[in-house]
Parts: sequence; C-alpha cells; structure tokens
Amino acid sequence: MDIATQSIEGGFADPVFNAQTVFRAVMDAMARPGSVQPLPALAHPPVPLSATAGAVALTLCDNDTPLWLDPALQGSAAVKSWLGFHTGAPLANTPAHAHFALIATPAEMMALDGFSQGTQDYPDRSTTLILEVGDLVSGAALLLEGPGIEKTATIAPAQMPRHFVEQWKQNNQRFPRGVDIILATFDAIACLPRTTRIKIMEA
Repeated sequence: MDIATQSIEGGFADPVFNAQTVFRAVMDAMARPGSVQPLPALAHPPVPLSATAGAVALTLCDNDTPLWLDPALQGSAAVKSWLGFHTGAPLANTPAHAHFALIATPAEMMALDGFSQGTQDYPDRSTTLILEVGDLVSGAALLLEGPGIEKTATIAPAQMPRHFVEQWKQNNQRFPRGVDIILATFDAIACLPRTTRIKIMEA
C-alpha cells in the first residue's frame, strides 16, 4: 500500500460520534487521574502509531495545534501524512512549540521540561503528551494523589522513562504551568494531569 493510500484510510468511520466517544473518555480520565477508560479501536493509523494514540490525536488535534512527533514517528512518512490528512495539525519544529506530542517510545523520551510548560498567564499553552504504553499494569507501580482522587489511586504503566517520578515532582512544582500526560494502551487510556502527585509504591 502506498503512502497516499495509507494517509487517507484508517480514519474515523463516523467522525462526529467517534470523536465524541474519545473526547468523553479523555475528559473522564483527566477528571479521575489513574482511572482506566476503555476505548475500542476507532482509528487505524499506520504503524508505529497505535490505534488508541491515533484516535486521541484525531480527536484533539487540528490546524491550530502544532504537533510534535518523537523520532520513532518522525521517521514514518506514512504516519506524518496520515496525521496531516486527518487532523490538519502542523508539525512543530521543536517540542517546546508543541501543543500536543505523540510519543511511540516513552522509555527514550526527552525530559518533561523540554516541552512547552505554558506561562503563568496562559498555563493551557503547555504540551499535552500522548504516550504509547504497552499496558498499565506491568511497569513500576505508581501511587497517585491529588484532585479527582478520593484517597489514592495506583497505576503501573509499562515503558515509562527512567527518573519519571523525579521529573514529575518538578512538573508539580511548576504549577500552574507544566505538562499533562495521556497514557494510551492498545484498548484504553489513563491520564496524569499536572495536579496529580506521584510516588513510587513501596514494595
């Protein structure tokens, strides 16, 4: 299949309904950090972009939201063409200029402070990171606290960067600035908004 064909196929079958479904899942996951929101495979992007991460991008990105791709995705002409055709989002030249960032290999991701942090007056101009993770149960167990969490929540996303928890503490300290994270598995999402406090769970 040539790139032109790949760029056109694999979008939402029902764009309005599918986008509403994904948007609702993202909002629920942001409101309840650490909760797992199931998502069917509504989009079928070229590899290595996953179906879930692709669906989130189709829902959130448009021609006003510069999008940054990590090296694994930047190297795929088919992925760039697919995202351009279905979202219209321009590719950001640097992570610091991105409204959204798609990360196929989170373990190799650059530090969180390299992405846009927003400003004191416009904290919403920070980058939202969409991380492709294998699952939410086989990584280091993280204890979550903060708004939207009754007492504590736990989540264990796979393939997270080394020193993630330390970087996240620094992200907390920049509030109201700072990045937010959407974790995308093959069939679900979970979110880590900047207000969430994270610790490694004691064994």
